[in-house]
Amino acid sequence: MNWIKNFVRPKFESVFRGKDDTEENLWINCTECGEMIFHRDMDDLGKVCPGCDHHMRLSTKERFELLFDSSYDLVDSPEVPVDPLKFKDQKRYIDRLKDARNKTGMRDAVSIGVGDISGVETVVVVQDFAFMGGSLGMAAGEAVIRGGETALEKNCPFIVVAAAGGARMQEGIMSLMQMPRTTVIIQELRDRGLPYIVILTDPTTGGVTASYGMLGDVHIAEPGALIGFAGPRVIQDTINEKLPEGFQRAEYLLEHGMVDMVVHRHKLAETLGRLLRLLIDPQSSQAKQAVPAGE
Repeated sequence: MNWIKNFVRPKFESVFRGKDDTEENLWINCTECGEMIFHRDMDDLGKVCPGCDHHMRLSTKERFELLFDSSYDLVDSPEVPVDPLKFKDQKRYIDRLKDARNKTGMRDAVSIGVGDISGVETVVVVQDFAFMGGSLGMAAGEAVIRGGETALEKNCPFIVVAAAGGARMQEGIMSLMQMPRTTVIIQELRDRGLPYIVILTDPTTGGVTASYGMLGDVHIAEPGALIGFAGPRVIQDTINEKLPEGFQRAEYLLEHGMVDMVVHRHKLAETLGRLLRLLIDPQSSQAKQAVPAGE
């Protein structure tokens, strides 16, 4: 894409379009309302549709940049065995991993960053849905545990940004074992008295909500996020009844007490800063500012 496309919306295609430029990479369609958004505007908006306020998915890098004040350091995750079950369905698991790594540039779905949020040093773990649906496997579980251990070492708050379709079936029982293992590290944080905050993004389901995704001191959801264990279609087919409007969406869960607040992405870093100050030092004057549940 040539530099002029960053500033000039393409009206005269034959003049401004380079050989690698297409309509698709200049304009982004909102998946909710269909509004066409210029790519540079989308970056400035934090991937929130200006028409319907739909929160689109962020990459790991975009999520870190949204939350941290400025710079941050990445923490390496432990190595784990690759394809220990030699799993194969229509495609070998090891080939699926290679495809996901080539597509995203990531080793696995979970990354760890350390930096300041409103001046408070914090460890943040981000789960990226773009990598095999953010599925929880051995590598992802080890990354969550390593993130918790880093928070313990630094004696600082721990935040998990969850996005997952569930456990990674290609790893069988070893994937499911990450649920109790991650629960243990969260308990260690609680025993130390360190804040643990979970940000639930679209979608967060399966084994993640059955473990570390619902063990936070505070649960924050992004607007419209799908949050649950089984999906709504599975539940509806099982009970053979029509589900309520907005069932399993963030706003429905807030109304029914399953999450503590629904926070717009543009206010997320600010809200986290106030929460961290409140949880670390409840007597500070800054911490006593109210944090509304529906921000």
